[in-house]
This record gives sequence, C-alpha cells and structure tokens, in this order.
Amino acid sequence: MEFGIIGTAGIARKSVLPAIDASEHAVGAVASRDPERARAFADAFDVPRSYGAYEDLLEDEGIDAVYVPLPNAAHAEWTIRAADAGLDVLCEKPLAVDADQAREVAAHCEDRGVTLMEAFMYRYHPRTERAIELAREELADVRSVSSSFKFALYDDPGNVRLSEELAGGSLMDVGCYAVSAVRQFLGEPDRVYAHTHDSRGAGVDTELAGILEYDDGSSARIASGLDTQKVQRYRVEATNGWLEVEDAFDAPLDEPLELEYRIDGRHAVETFDPVDHYRLQVEHFADCVASGARPRTDADEAIANMRVVDALAESAARGDPRTLR
Repeated sequence: MEFGIIGTAGIARKSVLPAIDASEHAVGAVASRDPERARAFADAFDVPRSYGAYEDLLEDEGIDAVYVPLPNAAHAEWTIRAADAGLDVLCEKPLAVDADQAREVAAHCEDRGVTLMEAFMYRYHPRTERAIELAREELADVRSVSSSFKFALYDDPGNVRLSEELAGGSLMDVGCYAVSAVRQFLGEPDRVYAHTHDSRGAGVDTELAGILEYDDGSSARIASGLDTQKVQRYRVEATNGWLEVEDAFDAPLDEPLELEYRIDGRHAVETFDPVDHYRLQVEHFADCVASGARPRTDADEAIANMRVVDALAESAARGDPRTLR
C-alpha cells in the first residue's frame, strides 16, 4: 500500500511516517499548503513526491490511502474529500469536532465504500490488548476506573492545541485518550460532569477534570491537561482486584513496558518487549483495507468516544451534569 500524507504535522514526522517505512508499506507523497514545506518534508524523509496543495495529492494515481494528521478542525473535511477521491483514510484522533460531524463523516465514507480508521495507536499495543483481556476475563465486576493524560505545553503559544478555531484544548488533544481507556473497561457512561480551566486565555481548556457515572453505580475519573508535567496512566478497580498501567498512551517505542495487577490475591507484573504501536496501527489499517474488515478503531468507535467528549465539554460549559445523546 502506498500512503499519501496530508499535512506535515509533528506526529507524521516523528511517529507515523517512520512506522509506515518500517512496515511493508510506503509513503508515496506528502502535501502541504506551503510547497516549500512539502518539498523539505519529502527531501528529509525520502518521499518521492510533494505537493503544494492537498487537492493535488488526492489526484495522485499512485496513492492508495491517505493519512490525515491535520489540526482537529480539518479532519472531517479532508477525510470526506479523500473518500470522494476513492481513497481509504487513516485519520488522526479525534475524527471530527463532535459526534454529529463524526456521524456525517462515517456515513460519507460508508457511502463511498472506503475504509475509515481513527488513529488511536495505543489500542494496538499488546499491553493494551492484554489489559482489556484481563479486565474482561478475570476482573469481576469493575467498579471504578481512573485515567489521566497530561503534559506541559509552555514554549509554543501558537500551537494548534491552543486554538479555539482549530478545535484545540486538552480534552480534544489528550483527554480523548483518557475517555477511550475508560470506555474499554466500563463501556458507555450514562452521565458525565466536568470542570475545565483555561490558564492561557486561549479560549480552550488547558485543564479538565471529569466524572463519568453509570446507572449500575460504577464510575470513572478522567483528567487531561497542558499545564503540568507529563503523566499518562490508568487504573482499573474491581471487587476481586485491580490493574494499573503507566506510560499508557504515548508509550516509548524502545523500552519494555509493564502491566501490574492483583487479581484474586495473585500479584503479577507482566513485561512487554519494545514495540512500535504506530507500526501495528498502520499494519492493522492495511490489513482491514485488504480484507474489507472493520478496523478496531472504526467510525462507530470514533462516534462513541466523541459522544462522551461532547457531553464533558457541555457539562464544563454549563456547570451541571449532562446525559449522553
């Protein structure tokens, strides 16, 4: 499979392009609104073709699929335009600015007959798969989950994460990971409550704390932020034990990772060899395109996650609990 990359974002440079190169697939072209930036990206990473307009890349007959790492507000538009060109799409999270838009994108891609996958790379790490397996098969009656993803963003005031117009904010950038993790263990909440703070006066949240409530009495706590040192973890607690993960989402690719748990009195720490979960994500996407199977992080999953993100944002704005819609 030959990929085209729409945009020259850091995550494309640092993570996804190297992952594609490490797989059996290749990057054939890159596009930027700035022709010189596209050319520099192509030269730096030995990409054969570069374009000074996203539209030109979509007309490249050598491209089989596109990867979309644009700012959040542009994900839906360029996913739809790629689908119109008959191209399968691996789109960075979140797929859209809200659940309604995600539904529109999903329906459009379904109508065009293209594969659509949201790039939640952590879901493809063997440790994540093992944690979900343990929770489903060995933890009895999960009662609570806590999940956090925060990092310090102080030296880049023009960063797209701080742009209201581009759908930035900590919830959209890293809080969506915390929400996704909770949903793997507890499913869809019935109500949520959230508090946010905008420490930069940017018009977006730079900190969020939220509660997810379930009618069976279980609950979850999530936190996201751009104001403190990096933390990314989740902990799952059940009537017969718990499991806990550090470096849960943007995990290092060159270090072994651990999953700690105590279940029915048995304490264990499982160690996972270094692995590139971005490469596993790319390979899963390509396999789904080839087979016609739905990706693990498909449009339905994207919509479900955005329903919770939407409710948290609404709760923070209104100051009261919100039910999901």
